[in-house]
Amino acid sequence: MPKQRPNKTAHPNHSPMSYTKRVLIAEDSSVIQNLARKILEFQNYEITAVKNGEQVLQLLEKESFDIILLDINMPIMDGMECVRGIRSLKDSEKSKTPIVAITGNAKNYTDEDFKEAGFNDALMKPLNFDRLVEVVANLTE
Repeated sequence: MPKQRPNKTAHPNHSPMSYTKRVLIAEDSSVIQNLARKILEFQNYEITAVKNGEQVLQLLEKESFDIILLDINMPIMDGMECVRGIRSLKDSEKSKTPIVAITGNAKNYTDEDFKEAGFNDALMKPLNFDRLVEVVANLTE
């Protein structure tokens, strides 16, 4: 069982020992970013959101997350380049963080392409929010 960090953001409905899982969303579409944020916050996840892969790598220098949701097509650094960067981090805890691809271009990549790049799973746009919650819950248990 993974070590649980103390909960610094206790929800009023949870015991003080419960731990709020941290989700990093990298998505350049404000609409998708905000919808995913609202859905996951409703499930009591703590959300941090950025617009590109470079920002993800910069954040990971200072912070840790329980799961990362990465859009494939983002400016500056796309999701494929970013996942490879995360998987090659020297910090083995951070390099093993579960990562889920978010893509609107399913035709461009196969499930095998995502696995080879280092993704744990992939979600297609338009996002199915039940599937989003299910994937995040399964990968952060």
